[in-house]
Amino acid sequence: MLVYCITALTTTIAAYETQSSTLIAKEYPAAQRWQQPAGVGPITALAYVLLVDEPKRFRKSRDLGAYFGLVPKLDESSASTPQLRITKAGDPLGRRLLVSAAHYILGPFGPPCDLRRAGEALMVRGGPNAKKRAVVAVARRLAVLLHLLWIHDAPYAPDYLLKRHAA
Repeated sequence: MLVYCITALTTTIAAYETQSSTLIAKEYPAAQRWQQPAGVGPITALAYVLLVDEPKRFRKSRDLGAYFGLVPKLDESSASTPQLRITKAGDPLGRRLLVSAAHYILGPFGPPCDLRRAGEALMVRGGPNAKKRAVVAVARRLAVLLHLLWIHDAPYAPDYLLKRHAA
């Protein structure tokens, strides 16, 4: 019985992935390029293009972090500035998909790239929530990266910063 349920779910998921890939190919061909970063699949790319809608409405690519609610809250009521949770102000689905992609990038199967190196550098700094902070930071950087790829119509270069610093 359990094997039958797993087989049925796997078949259904494969059908939905095929359907979303077909939709991207027909209606949103630019979203195919956004699947180049590790962890970004057809559903994440399609959700991103539908949520952002018009990339020129954002003055800076860094604004995408706040748009998806992936920036820390501010508490400036005293002399100290404590680190607070993220605002969660944006669309929950888009945020969840970006965080899921960030988990993949930082996970055991994530390929070496600039995003992974940035997350690992944050995790090395330690602290009680180092992994969580690194995942949110990578998700925020991924949102910015996808916007930059969209605006500049550029191909994805996973080791862009590494090559730039080596030169």
